[in-house]
Amino acid sequence: MKTFALPLAALALLAGAAAPHAALAQTAPQKATAAARDVAHERLWLGSAWYPEQWPESAWEEDLRLMQGHGANVVRIGEYAWSRMEPTEGQYEMDWLVRAVRLAGKYGMKVVIGTPTDTPPAWMTQKYPDTLQVDGSGKRLGHGGRRQFSISSQRYRAFARTIVTKMAEALKDEPNVIGWQIGNEPTDESYDPEARAAWVAWLKQRYGTLDKLNAAWTTAYWSQTYTDWEQVPFNNDKANPGWMLELKRFITSQWRAFHRNQIDALRAVIGDKQFITINFGGLGWANRFDRYDMNRDLDVTSWDDYVGMGHLKPYRNGATHDLVRGWKRQNFWVMETQPGFVNWAPVSNMLYPGETRALAWQAVGHGADAVLYWQWRNALNGQETMHGSIVGPDGKPLPIYTEVQQIGRDFAKASAALAGTTPVSPVAIVQDYPSRWAIDFQLHHKDYDQIEVLLDYYRPLKDALGAIDVVEAAEAPLARYKLVVAPSLNVITEATARRLADYVRGGGHLILGPRSGMKDEYDRLEPVRQPGPLAALLGGQVEQFYALDEEIAVGSGKASIWAEALSTSAPDTEVLLRYGQANGWLDGKPAVISRKVGKGRITYVGALVDDAVMKGLIDGALNDAGVARDFAVPEDVELMTREGEGREIVILVNHGRETREVSLPAAMTDVLAGGRMAKVTLAAEGVAVLRR
Repeated sequence: MKTFALPLAALALLAGAAAPHAALAQTAPQKATAAARDVAHERLWLGSAWYPEQWPESAWEEDLRLMQGHGANVVRIGEYAWSRMEPTEGQYEMDWLVRAVRLAGKYGMKVVIGTPTDTPPAWMTQKYPDTLQVDGSGKRLGHGGRRQFSISSQRYRAFARTIVTKMAEALKDEPNVIGWQIGNEPTDESYDPEARAAWVAWLKQRYGTLDKLNAAWTTAYWSQTYTDWEQVPFNNDKANPGWMLELKRFITSQWRAFHRNQIDALRAVIGDKQFITINFGGLGWANRFDRYDMNRDLDVTSWDDYVGMGHLKPYRNGATHDLVRGWKRQNFWVMETQPGFVNWAPVSNMLYPGETRALAWQAVGHGADAVLYWQWRNALNGQETMHGSIVGPDGKPLPIYTEVQQIGRDFAKASAALAGTTPVSPVAIVQDYPSRWAIDFQLHHKDYDQIEVLLDYYRPLKDALGAIDVVEAAEAPLARYKLVVAPSLNVITEATARRLADYVRGGGHLILGPRSGMKDEYDRLEPVRQPGPLAALLGGQVEQFYALDEEIAVGSGKASIWAEALSTSAPDTEVLLRYGQANGWLDGKPAVISRKVGKGRITYVGALVDDAVMKGLIDGALNDAGVARDFAVPEDVELMTREGEGREIVILVNHGRETREVSLPAAMTDVLAGGRMAKVTLAAEGVAVLRR
């Protein structure tokens, strides 16, 4: 095996560089008490986003009466109402908000308060244009949309801290306020002068010297070497991959600091009495910043679950819930979901009758303890007037109201059985933001979609088990899993390599997918060929990778898009699959290799293979790792399990358009209908909740 080394001077420089996340480290904020956090998970919560500031106060009570009528027990208020709370600079009006909160309590609803920092008022952006965001092309945004502010603006952070403090002072003693949501769906960074100054300061903290930065980014390439900190670019262009990866880490740190500003302001007033969350958008998989890191300061995580065009894709949506659950490795809230349809999809179609209910129960099956609809009532004007809602602008129920009522009845019946339970899995899939960024920066094949690659592994695992965990590479407790699958672990740091090696030697089964171990923490090619720092453990390596313009044979099936020619260097490394007649370079070469090490096993899959080949690989891995399968269900039926406090709950959802019969391995208690049964009949979009 031929290897090469970096110049000694470069290695010496890097030895003194900061660790990848050192510049992101912050003192942990004060957290809610266990009791305050437990409120988020003590029952099933059902509600919606309500905007009382848009309507006459005389209409509020009827809104709340109708919410109560469909079984709502929580409502979200306040997130876009800055101009109502502070109509002119320094003039604060919180009485209406207090009245809305108290009226919700009269109708039996707890309240989550949304801070309004997603939509600054016009007086601010007119008087202080420096608070506005500058996009990657250098254009300063104007007023009238959302998130037009700069997350790096100290002036904007000061305004945000003040309005949040005023809200907290008005509501700190309101007993039915259980939590706070910071902003709404964090999305865009800013490239204004203040943000650039923060970028330079961050780089200085991270590297200390330009020599270390230049060594880390290999700036000798294309004469990119920097001799002054101000020379380092600050934009969203596609350029040096090391610089691009570092910029992602900086953006994460800026968003985290932006949110910490509000978290600290809240805690200074409310103490630890209520939980704090952020509702993450982008359909879950968005990767503009590291969502594991963004969640470290929060008590509860939440996300916004939208189908958009078409209909629910059970595997993808289920895997997204599992991703969200993995951000904090605990149950979560769906803070927004569509009541039937949206307004932003190419075709904003209505979900099928029953599909909104199926969507809610799939969320619960994957670990959601709350489902809130966006929105309660159509606004009379604005960019989202056409979005689905539960009642119309006239305040009267829309057709979806009846289905939401059914969900309310379901949740009331099942809440006690599900309280204290969570999905528990013997298998984890590793999802890593630096690896996703690194591959996306240099795709090498236009069809290399990392989420689809992850789903290729996820589908056969989910078919076998009622729960799958999706976790981060750096900090997840791997020892609790019998099988760990890393479909696209492109960036493997030395620390992560040690963790994975210890996991294997301790008895775990690790599967690495293509492109694993190609890059180091600075997004440089590893001097040791893939899987880089794990090649010695594997007893094999990648000799060459190939972007494919045609399907090729592998085992008894096919590979497409990507394939790697593998070799073995240890006598006990096994070849599990070989390529067949291929492109001349891959013919007969190993495609999948595996080695027993210590008490465990490491396997490397060098290609994107078809479903049949993948099923065979996963079946073999489950057997080898001693993972017991759950009971089989018919096509279109999803099996989900939650465990805790001596209970095991089975949730079945028929995502198909035909009735399905499910034979149970033993009689179970029907939580929704009562009685015990050994067979379940599920109509189209039907749901069953069973206690094992």
